[in-house]
Amino acid sequence: MPNNLFRVCFIGDIVGKIGRKAVQQFLEEHDGEYDLVIANGENASGGKGITPRHLEDLLSFGVDVLTSGNHIWHQKDLLAYMDTYPIVRPANYPPNTPGKGSIIWTSKDGLKIGIINLIGRVFMDPMDCPFRVADEEIKKLKQETDFLLIDFHAETTSEKIALGYYLDGRVTAIIGTHTHVQTNDIRLFPNGTMFVTDAGMTGSKDSVIGVDYHIIVEKYLTALPQYFELPKEGEARLDYISFTLDRQTKQVSEYKADHAYFL
Repeated sequence: MPNNLFRVCFIGDIVGKIGRKAVQQFLEEHDGEYDLVIANGENASGGKGITPRHLEDLLSFGVDVLTSGNHIWHQKDLLAYMDTYPIVRPANYPPNTPGKGSIIWTSKDGLKIGIINLIGRVFMDPMDCPFRVADEEIKKLKQETDFLLIDFHAETTSEKIALGYYLDGRVTAIIGTHTHVQTNDIRLFPNGTMFVTDAGMTGSKDSVIGVDYHIIVEKYLTALPQYFELPKEGEARLDYISFTLDRQTKQVSEYKADHAYFL
């Protein structure tokens, strides 16, 4: 690949042990193919949050930066790691919230990539406006970085797409997360920003967004509360977005949404 091209892989929300194992297998198979690997890890430990040990495991597999969302706080031991490890939480949490809402990742040859995490407000807990916080984060990072990437962790397609148009031309790429279903709408917006509504999920293929489907079916049939459990074994599906950054144009030159299966 020409030296002006930089390869990025974004792995959709990792759910539980099956998801973690799939990440390990995928990155072993694609060793050396990507210059930067980002993954949403907020469900990596039992489907709720991520423990320090699982955070370190994912980094050892080859993940460079972890993004998150509304479940990031479920593993309290992580709080001590939030400022020192390459993990970000949504930037539009209150200002005194632990951790950081953006990070500047630097490649071995000095390329600087800003990674911003945001969370939506529609059907989610009340948070600061992701549109206005995005403005603040972009202003803070744009003078120091060559590219800006956003993980927008949100429930509705409309909120995600609206943010895409709002930031079109001001950031390199916006990748939606949270719904655990990969959408078939990856594209470049008119001013060059790559956008996809949702990257999808990395977890049990035979599940309901990562949870044992028997439990979810029973919940819908009875309307009774259920204790959500993840499948303990079975085939995994890993959803991912891969794209190439062009150092000369400062935009995405190639992109695709894809998936892989692992036993």
